[in-house]
Amino acid sequence: METVIITGMSGAGKSLAIRAFEDMGFFCIDNLPPQFLPKIAELASASNDKISRIAAVIDIRGGELFDDFKDVLNDLKKGTYNFKVLFLDAHDNVLVQRYKETRRKHPLSFESDGSILEAIQKEREKLEDIKRYADFIIDTSTLSPRDLKEKLFEIFSAQKSRETMLITVMSFGFKYGLPLDADLVFDVRFIPNPFYIEELKHKTGKEKEVKEYVLKWDVTKEFLKKFFDLILFLIPNYAEEGKAQLVIAIGCTGGKHRSVTIAEELFELIKNNGYKASIFHRDIEKDIKG
Repeated sequence: METVIITGMSGAGKSLAIRAFEDMGFFCIDNLPPQFLPKIAELASASNDKISRIAAVIDIRGGELFDDFKDVLNDLKKGTYNFKVLFLDAHDNVLVQRYKETRRKHPLSFESDGSILEAIQKEREKLEDIKRYADFIIDTSTLSPRDLKEKLFEIFSAQKSRETMLITVMSFGFKYGLPLDADLVFDVRFIPNPFYIEELKHKTGKEKEVKEYVLKWDVTKEFLKKFFDLILFLIPNYAEEGKAQLVIAIGCTGGKHRSVTIAEELFELIKNNGYKASIFHRDIEKDIKG
């Protein structure tokens, strides 16, 4: 039996996620007290395969019951349960905006005199240890509901081999903040910047002229040689440790030129070496310096 525990920040998309899991055929439970999870798994195992896939949302709405979540996860890890933890996150300013738009109260608003930001920060503190148990971390700050659903289908759909690690290559701009779901972050701002070439500044790193400019430098060639060697060394070792998802983030100033080109090159390398990979250019459409 397969069990997915969905947790994370309030406002980060857990309600959208549970609906996506329903569409994938999971038996879904929202706002489950963590203490009930072993019993639910036990009952499902005894259902003669009538329930083979469970998705349960466990979060701070459980109040004091949520305080035992970490102990429950430790106990589950000691047993024979097949479970994964999905943690949904988003930047504080995005969460504040979402709460303002929906006019909903944050579950911890009673502890923070009505301040949304203070409630979010208190929640982040409570979830700090739980996040370390996550098999998958998804930053929904820039994802539409449809994007989130597609990402969940990509990871958890029944057609996906459970033995294959999913590798996501992401480009981003440091000016827009670090991606919350990145496992590895590489800074390529040392490469000469196409932004300062008039005929290239309004193009992106996916276009031939920008690619040729970024890749022509000796420093880029030397970096790629060492970078590719490191990635090809790391991937099988992460897989051996049982990691289900690896997010490799590559950043430049604005996420439009250098990081995009390098991400595209890395994506091709990973695919050509037989690994399951996807690519996501987080900030490519944003009009800031590359």
